[in-house]
Amino acid sequence: MPRRQTHQSLGPKILPTMSPRTGHVALAGAPNVGKSTLLNALVGQHLAIVSAKPQATRLPVTGIRTEDDTQYIFHDLPGLLDPAYLLQERMRDLALETAGNMDLVLYLHPASEAPAPPLEQIARLTAPLSVPTLTVYTKGDLLTHEQLAALEAQALVVAADWQPSLERLLARVRSYLPEREFVYEPDDIGTQPLRFFAVEYLREAAFGLLGDELPYSFTAEVEEFREAERPIYIRATLFVERESQKGIVIGRGGATIRAIGAHARARLEDLLGAPVYLDCWVKALPNWRKNAAALTRFGFPAASTSAPAGTSSRSSHGSGA
Repeated sequence: MPRRQTHQSLGPKILPTMSPRTGHVALAGAPNVGKSTLLNALVGQHLAIVSAKPQATRLPVTGIRTEDDTQYIFHDLPGLLDPAYLLQERMRDLALETAGNMDLVLYLHPASEAPAPPLEQIARLTAPLSVPTLTVYTKGDLLTHEQLAALEAQALVVAADWQPSLERLLARVRSYLPEREFVYEPDDIGTQPLRFFAVEYLREAAFGLLGDELPYSFTAEVEEFREAERPIYIRATLFVERESQKGIVIGRGGATIRAIGAHARARLEDLLGAPVYLDCWVKALPNWRKNAAALTRFGFPAASTSAPAGTSSRSSHGSGA
């Protein structure tokens, strides 16, 4: 579980009381509306991967922010979209299931596209969610001063690097949270295992370094994680769907796989506060995005518990520190 290396106050200063508030808050909306960027800004750590390409978030990412007597547990959800294949169906199911279990859902929508349509229209729901929902306009820094003033008069508007807007958002969210003891230690910033973030940061590198379509065929799996060693040793397998894609991921002379590894390694070292040696290999697992057993293997809910072996071969290059 990630913990804060140095604490930085974000939210409004609230004097400690006898009744702390703790609650789960979903960041929901269409793909590419700034959910992951906002989560990272609220937590003060780069937990969720960020990409200009849509649909980078596949699994909900949990980030924790503890301010005085309030603990905010944020959940960055996969973007709500019409699924085209099984992976996207499960991403959508996970997003909606998580949203239904929250104390509050923040419905994010780009400020430049205000007004936002109803969330149930975006999510194609037959009825509104049964939990409180608050519309928040993102990317407010892209508006003119006049546009921003007009929108702020009627709604919450935020920008990830605009501190006052984050403080206003936290204050508003706090009013929805129930009186409840903290669930996590004040220095905790995430709930998922470090293996999860190793995979996510490798995927983030793929979105930044590979062509438009290949990142959607790309995933990773941590085979070995020796946290007690220095540097921390991580061996990961990078999966693509076709044999022909392996050479693209490796790159000429191993340049691309080195760059993927270097990006993920830097993110992990920042998160862990320790040096990391990341050893990467490439395999092909045909059509894994449409295969129920493969999706179970990679952490998506499925009825099947088995996983296909796939066709594979090891690349001749490792990415190290």
